[in-house]
Amino acid sequence: MSDKDKGEMSKLACVTFTRRLSGPIEKVWAHLTEPHLLPAWFGGNSRIEPRQGGAVHLMGGHVRGVVTQWQPPHKLIYTWNVFSPGDGPDAVSTYPESYPTFELQAEGSKVLLTFRHFPILDRFIPQNAMGWHTMLDILETALAGRLVEERTVYMKKNAELYGVDLANPVR
Repeated sequence: MSDKDKGEMSKLACVTFTRRLSGPIEKVWAHLTEPHLLPAWFGGNSRIEPRQGGAVHLMGGHVRGVVTQWQPPHKLIYTWNVFSPGDGPDAVSTYPESYPTFELQAEGSKVLLTFRHFPILDRFIPQNAMGWHTMLDILETALAGRLVEERTVYMKKNAELYGVDLANPVR
């Protein structure tokens, strides 16, 4: 075998968050998967069909995908495809498919959440980190039983943290 036949190694951008959330684990799983709880952090018209191969429809169809791993209450992975408003059901996303991964581990009254999202286009790394930080802040607030503020409150705080200009986001 010659060197020209060898595979090439790549590195993919990935955002990772670790959070200790108010439990029990079944409550956290419910917030990640149940249609009546998803809108609190993913916005209206959000649902995940509860099975491997199930449809994912988030943020009013802005994000669509398929559940690739459904292991209640420990692991949820699905594809993440971004669409523009008005894109029909057969549209193909102009962005690469990516994979949000939620792993849960009970720790007494708390739940350790390890979240990863990959791959991320280089030009979207700060926006992706800011967006997931915002979503996880909302999730954490809801699980703790505190009043969830408007999404913009969290976004403004996290935009500063990641250096994202909300008036001129990169597309």
